[in-house]
Order: sequence, then C-alpha cells, then structure tokens
Amino acid sequence: MLSHEQIWTAIDRLAQRHDLTPSGLARRAGLDPTSFNKSKRLSADGRLRWPSTESIAKVLDATGATMEQFMGFMRPANNLSGLPDGTFPSQGSSIPLLGFAQAGAGGFFDDGGFPAGQGWDVVEFPAAPSQKAGVYALEVQGDSMMPLYRDGDVLIVEPGAQVRRNDRVVVKTREGEVMAKVLLRQSPRSIELMSLNPEHPNRTIELSDVDWIARIIWASQ
Repeated sequence: MLSHEQIWTAIDRLAQRHDLTPSGLARRAGLDPTSFNKSKRLSADGRLRWPSTESIAKVLDATGATMEQFMGFMRPANNLSGLPDGTFPSQGSSIPLLGFAQAGAGGFFDDGGFPAGQGWDVVEFPAAPSQKAGVYALEVQGDSMMPLYRDGDVLIVEPGAQVRRNDRVVVKTREGEVMAKVLLRQSPRSIELMSLNPEHPNRTIELSDVDWIARIIWASQ
C-alpha cells in the first residue's frame, strides 16, 4: 500500500523536477495555490489529509508526467537508500557506479531517474549514503567533458534533488542520450544547457524530450 508520506513526497519531487514550489505546482495545475502546502497535509485534529486523485491527475497533465514517473518519485519509508528493493545489497559506504557510455542504455534507471536493474559496479562514497539517499556515481569516459572533467573521473549524482541555475547536472533524454552540462535556464517548456567543453555547442532541449535531470554533487578530481 502507498503511504501518506510517499504520496506527498512524490508531489514535492514532481514540483522540484519542474523547478516549482508545491504552491507553484498547484497553481500550474489550476488548483488552489495552498492545496499542497505543508499545513494542508494534516487536519486540525492531526488526521492525515490525502491529495485527491483528481488533483494528482491535474498535476500530471500540467507537467506532462506519466503515472509511472509519478510512482517513481515515491520511495518506501523503510527503504532509506532510495534504491529499488532487492536490487542492491546493503553497501555500507559504497554506492552504485556506471560508465557514461552505458548510462544511455535501457534498464539501468527507473522512471524517477534512480538506479535500477543489474550491471552496476560499486564505488566508495565520501559520506554515508544515508546522508544522501539514492545517490549514485557515473564514470567519465572520453574527453568530451574536458577541461572540467577528465576520462576516468567519477561524478556523484543526486537524483530527485532540486536543480537551480548554474548547477552542474546530468541529463538523460528520452532517446537515450546522457550528458553532463551546466543548467543555464529552465522554463516550463525547455531547459538550456551550457557545455563543459567549449568545443561542443550549448543545447536547448524540450522538457517533453527529457527523461530525467539530476544534480552533480561531487567529483573525484
């Protein structure tokens, strides 16, 4: 069964993915701006308040998200790592590692941009994974990200984290292209990305063509 916490977490993360507050998400969906406020999630007597299925349907329509993506934003409360149950063993200070060349293939990520499936290696993370739930690592391959990132550098990525202008991010398109860029601008319809390598052009990508976007929080340089 889905919990009250999971439902509201999914709404918060959907808002973050589109660089919105919960109020902004409600407003975009044509709902009362206070519909998703923290104060509306519990009644005065402490009873749980749940968003209606109509409200969820409206935010999905307003953002272009699918129900599968919305479900991917939910993480069971007892799954502190944020990884799919049964996919990875308890790893202590290790997190999943994948090469950029493999990241564009299907089966390595769920609809929320979290690691899934088989074929991952592991790498040591400089902080306990419980402090950054769901983080994983991507290994740079080739020189397309020079001079900032070199072949063999490891990037630690945090899916689900709110991304802001000038953040370094990893973006995966629905066509399977995976790239590390700097987020210049995000509008309701598109994102503008600056290339790390001056020999590669900047990119503008329609949000409808974006599978997921995740923030780079650390690099092994």
